[in-house]
Amino acid sequence: MRFEWADALELPYDSETFDAVTVGFGVRNLADLDRGVAELARVLKPGGRLVILEITSPQRPPLSTFFGLWFDRIVPLLGTLAGDRDAYTYLPESVKRFPAPEGLAMIMDRAGLERIRYTVLAGGIIAIHSGARPA
Repeated sequence: MRFEWADALELPYDSETFDAVTVGFGVRNLADLDRGVAELARVLKPGGRLVILEITSPQRPPLSTFFGLWFDRIVPLLGTLAGDRDAYTYLPESVKRFPAPEGLAMIMDRAGLERIRYTVLAGGIIAIHSGARPA
C-alpha cells in the first residue's frame, strides 16, 4: 500500500485500476460531490468496491437536539477559544450541506454503482456507504 496526493475530481489513474477505493471523512469536502463520486467509481475495476465513511446529521431526538447544539454553538465557541473560529465553523456548515444518507446513495447510483448499501451508526452521526462497479 502507498499513499498519494491527487485531485479527487480528476484522478491521475486509468479507468478500472483499483479493486477498492475508500474515503473517510473526505467526500463532504469535495467541490462537486457528483463529479467526485463518479471519478471514484471510474477508477474501480469491474466488481470493485467504493466505501465512504462520513459524518451525517442525526434525525431523532434527543441526539439530534444535542448534535445541533454541539455543532452550532459549542464547536464554534471552542474554535474561538483555540484561535481559529473559521475552521471550527466550517465543520458544522459542511455537515449541514452534505446530503442525508439516502441522498449520497442516490449520487452513488447516478455514478453507475450497484449493490449500494449504507449503515447509519453512532446514533445517526456516522454513515458508511458501499457500492460496487458492475462486473
